[in-house]
Amino acid sequence: MPHTLADFTAQDALVAIMVAVSVSDQTINTSELLAIERQVNHLPIFAQYDTQRMREAAQTVFRMMEEEDGLDTLFALVRAALPERLFETAYALACDTAAADGTLGQTELRLLEEVRYELNIDRLHAAAIERGARARHLTL
Repeated sequence: MPHTLADFTAQDALVAIMVAVSVSDQTINTSELLAIERQVNHLPIFAQYDTQRMREAAQTVFRMMEEEDGLDTLFALVRAALPERLFETAYALACDTAAADGTLGQTELRLLEEVRYELNIDRLHAAAIERGARARHLTL
């Protein structure tokens, strides 16, 4: 998928945010991949999404992460493709992806902080979203 604004949909942007969080620690583990797949398969925001595009969106993220200003480019695409009312949704999906493997490393925490900043997520709202993600991913 070329990273042009015309080709990047809101759903692609949401997938890209989840993939970026997953690869932020240099590894994509199975639990994170399953979390992304589960979100795409079950959330209403993805009801009309062609799941074949997931691979293309992921490849776009991988390519961007290799570029010097790749993260800035990714956030620019995400902001352009996502309506502002879905910024908190993007942050919630990012938090769920980060929490899926039961651990949050420093690189994931830094990327979540960057997502909060880039999408202008209010700190109180972010805390509530983070608390919900933590609660959903607790284990016995």
